[in-house]
Amino acid sequence: MLSEAAGAPAPDAPDTGDSATGGSATGGSATGGSGTGEQGSRAAGWLTWRRAGLLGVICTVFLLLLSNFVLQPFLIPSRSMEPTLAVGDRVLVDKLAYRFGGTPQRGDVVVFDGTGSFVPEGPTGSAIGEALHGVGSALGLAEPSDTDFVKRVVGVGGDDVACDANGRIKVNGVPLDEPYLFPGDTASKVPFRIVVPLGTLWVMGDHRSQSRDSRDHLGEPGGGMVPVEKVIGRADWIGWPVSRWAHVSPAGGGRG
Repeated sequence: MLSEAAGAPAPDAPDTGDSATGGSATGGSATGGSGTGEQGSRAAGWLTWRRAGLLGVICTVFLLLLSNFVLQPFLIPSRSMEPTLAVGDRVLVDKLAYRFGGTPQRGDVVVFDGTGSFVPEGPTGSAIGEALHGVGSALGLAEPSDTDFVKRVVGVGGDDVACDANGRIKVNGVPLDEPYLFPGDTASKVPFRIVVPLGTLWVMGDHRSQSRDSRDHLGEPGGGMVPVEKVIGRADWIGWPVSRWAHVSPAGGGRG
């Protein structure tokens, strides 16, 4: 009987051991599940960053396409168009304004490529540098190219444009009303008279004493005339800063 009493616990020992082993295995299983969860979190985070990066690339490409073909912001770097446009303004240039049969009209504020008219043809810089600058300029984050200018159209093809002895501009013999001129400026201190060739424009800045425009290139090849095909677009709106939001009116000045 003592033998039976002493041996009675023996069958229980394996059961206890088996139970403990099962608990250990369960614990091991729990640990493995935690590792899988961490890997899943990392994968989800990586996918989130990939989506964000892809979205950023898509947005950038969209903005570049928009600015290249439809509406491009330009940063104003000088005082030549004051008070209509101030240094630091970002104007929105409508690239479709003259694409479908339209042509620049007197009073329009236009952005144009001055290569061959305002600046001579010359060698370009590094392709990479120009590409990066082009992207920044297209997004309105960098100053425009050295060959891009913004001026107001004063004369179109066939116009007789002259500055009389009193410093007043006449177009086809009619004195030009210029309410957009910078206060205190005369229309021009340089007397001239020209007939604008067909397919070209005579352009001037609103701040005449601070503007290098068609007048300054009279004796150069092209005579200061800007070919219509070199016009990039019409400056229609001041988009930045917010305090300067306004429509750029052909009559001069910003109109809210």
